Amino acid sequence: MTQRLAGRTALVTGSTRGIGRGIALAYAAEGAQVLVTGRGTAAGEKVVAEITETGGAATFLAGDLRDGAGVAALARDALAVAGGRVDILVNNAAALVGGRPTVETDDALIDTVLATNIKAPLLLAAALVPAMLDHGAGVIVNVGSINGLIGMNGAALYGASKSALHSLTTSWSAEWGRRGIRVNTVAPGPTETEWNEGLRDFLTELTATAPDGRLARTAEVAAVAVFLASDDAAHVHGATIPVDGGLTAIRGFVQPAAA
Repeated sequence: MTQRLAGRTALVTGSTRGIGRGIALAYAAEGAQVLVTGRGTAAGEKVVAEITETGGAATFLAGDLRDGAGVAALARDALAVAGGRVDILVNNAAALVGGRPTVETDDALIDTVLATNIKAPLLLAAALVPAMLDHGAGVIVNVGSINGLIGMNGAALYGASKSALHSLTTSWSAEWGRRGIRVNTVAPGPTETEWNEGLRDFLTELTATAPDGRLARTAEVAAVAVFLASDDAAHVHGATIPVDGGLTAIRGFVQPAAA
């Protein structure tokens, strides 16, 4: 097994399940000290146990990214555990919204989605990047979505938030790239996660027309996130890499109705 992330500390938000958990496990396997975060302590400690039982290093940090105070507390805790500098920030936590027509969108839902998907990454970067700049090196991996690249029925709010996250990737690359910080996005398509179980029929129909014809596995998304965090991607800045079996490559697909 390679150790491409040895000696580095990675904060992976929303890593108690799904894609975030997959990234946390993959980073630990590559030698990183992983800061697992989420609102569920039991789920977080379970991921930490999975990592430590195989010889990896991990710590669980509880954090609610829906408000600024929670984000600030998480950043302080992460810096304390990491000895003053987090080397890799993975903005994975997201408020997921699917099958919600725009006319059914309300203030509370908008606030929750934008606070989690946009405000939290901005605040975490603002808190963690100064130490990266002092060190002259750092990596941010944003976990976007193909919903931020192509229009999808019933996903206007979620897609808009992910488009904004993709925009942060390019803006941060312009802002910090020459100072040693690389910022990129992995954009998963429909993926086999717990959250998507209720949408499996819809997502199976959606992916049927793609070249690969199936949902992504969390390990496949995590593999791209490892690459982007590693020195193998030293010349990759401001990129958005879809992991979707080619779904966004054939934009003329026939889209099923929202579930």
